[in-house]
Amino acid sequence: MIDILAVHTADLDPTTTKAVHTLLQDAFDGISEQDWDHCLGGVHVLAREGGDLIGHASVVQRQLLHDGRALRAGYVEAVGVHGSHRRRGIGGMLMAEIERVVRGAYDLGALGAGDEGALLYAGRGWQRWRGPTSALTPAGVVRTPEEDGSIFVLPVDVPLDLTGELTCDHRAGGLW
Repeated sequence: MIDILAVHTADLDPTTTKAVHTLLQDAFDGISEQDWDHCLGGVHVLAREGGDLIGHASVVQRQLLHDGRALRAGYVEAVGVHGSHRRRGIGGMLMAEIERVVRGAYDLGALGAGDEGALLYAGRGWQRWRGPTSALTPAGVVRTPEEDGSIFVLPVDVPLDLTGELTCDHRAGGLW
């Protein structure tokens, strides 16, 4: 039996925090300290089987700019499942809880996805952003063309033009 639990970063005990970090190191063949930092400060969704942590996803608050509006976004980070537990629907279970959090607290959900993850997210109703992407940096708005086509959104209550520009707030490391 797989248990899914949502918990804020502040409520993760040190043992669980270390287990999450280890799981993500294994799932992604390493995780940079900046990427680790990006998944902290929000809600973590944990998948456990017995006492073992087998999956993780988190959602953190970010601000996205679109169509002249600042939007409160639930940005999804660090979705990973232990290698021996993949292809069993655990990613979908994690995302179901993430989506519940996004729909209850944010204007939209957003995430960056590679080819493999894109299949999971698109199958769950996340929509590929087709317009240009940018980031609001200390130097001003900077285009991020390398991210074009890899950003997905989950609309909640705010109308979105998926072909318009989408700009994320600044952060260290990978902007998206």
